[in-house]
Amino acid sequence: MNRFLVLVFWLLVSTVLVGQDIHFSQFYMAPLNLNPALTGVTNNSQRLILNYRNQWAPALGANAYNTSSLSYDVRKPVADRDYFGIGGSLYGDVAGESNFGTFQAKLSGSYSKFLSGGYKNSNYLVLGTDIGFTQNRITPENLRWPQQHNGVGGWNDAAPSGEAPGFDDGSISNINYLDLSVGLLFFSVLDEFNNFYAGISMSHINSPNVSFLNQDVSLYVKTTVHAGAELELTPTYSILPGAIVLLQGPHREYNAGASLRFRMKDTAVGRQYVQFGVWFRTGNRVEGGLHADAAIFSARMDNGNYGIGFSYDATVSEFRRAGTANGSVELSLNYYIKGEQKRRIYCPSF
Repeated sequence: MNRFLVLVFWLLVSTVLVGQDIHFSQFYMAPLNLNPALTGVTNNSQRLILNYRNQWAPALGANAYNTSSLSYDVRKPVADRDYFGIGGSLYGDVAGESNFGTFQAKLSGSYSKFLSGGYKNSNYLVLGTDIGFTQNRITPENLRWPQQHNGVGGWNDAAPSGEAPGFDDGSISNINYLDLSVGLLFFSVLDEFNNFYAGISMSHINSPNVSFLNQDVSLYVKTTVHAGAELELTPTYSILPGAIVLLQGPHREYNAGASLRFRMKDTAVGRQYVQFGVWFRTGNRVEGGLHADAAIFSARMDNGNYGIGFSYDATVSEFRRAGTANGSVELSLNYYIKGEQKRRIYCPSF
């Protein structure tokens, strides 16, 4: 297991060092990216999650958007029924021909306060925060400018004539800054297969300067509102609805849907689950109104300490004209370490 973790770590670092805010369709399988208050909110003592997203490869080829993340968190009991959550994460993406990318390393913590309930049902309020070091990078020589276009669908090799101050020396540019986030979460566990939760987080609350040109360009504060539940339909099936709203400057994004979870028989390694979901994502037009972005089809299997999730974004926006099957794929891998459990139920299963 230790060799596996080292290998995953170096693979991730080698691909993400070189961004828009990182974005996952399977947001429920990237909890520390979603809300720092989700740190340690797990029915296990430790949790390791690897996420990978490849976006628009059929249209962009080698310049497709690639996003990766690796997170680890642990929960520690305090007092009678309260918990501390401690975690760390690495995030990064590379976007387009200019290799514009983001690398971020974060430390996060949370405190889960028991409000009411018993050992098989409970209500909690969780406060979380994180601090991250972020680096943005770009490859200036790959940028193209209007005067380089030849007017017939191609590009001239002539360098831009001073159109990009600081980018005309062919050097690699990067900026570094600290990033702060806070989050709040409420969840209620009714029994083992019925629960609901709702949370809100604010990222970039220090509004860091993200200009490559020594100008004052502050990163918009991002507000994330999310909610979900597990509702038992029969002793075998549950439905898991969920929704997320992202608000950042003039931009809005909405993603909602549900998964159907099938509980299989218990095995020597633990309980097995299979689930399938359909989600739909929309966004706003800056000039007004909404536009459809993607229909998302997801599948997931959990087997004891391991879980794997896969999703495909079928593009329904105007960008679908760029080519057939011009969607995005995501892969999520979870590994849980159960440890000693003083009670059977603590939090929702995401």
